[in-house]
Amino acid sequence: MRGWHEQYTGQGLVIIGNHYPEFSYEEDLGNLEQAVADLGIPYAVVQDNDGLNWRAYQNRYWPTLYLIDKFGHLRYIHVGEGRYPETEHAIRVLLDEQYP
Repeated sequence: MRGWHEQYTGQGLVIIGNHYPEFSYEEDLGNLEQAVADLGIPYAVVQDNDGLNWRAYQNRYWPTLYLIDKFGHLRYIHVGEGRYPETEHAIRVLLDEQYP
């Protein structure tokens, strides 16, 4: 994620992490802010304590990656680790698309 953020942000890629806590201490915003800082995460991370985003995407597994195009349409989903070349290709394809 960091590499894609660094490489493609200037071309329009926006990465947003979604933090849906598993344990009660993870619901504390200060703990999340500290973890983001400690891990050096350079992109936005949403605190999803109530699981609204998690359920809106009918997510069941972690990690799951969603690519949304310039029109707001969900265009790519990958569940789990791996498939990095395929995901990066999908990122490049979406970034190359024209937006009126």
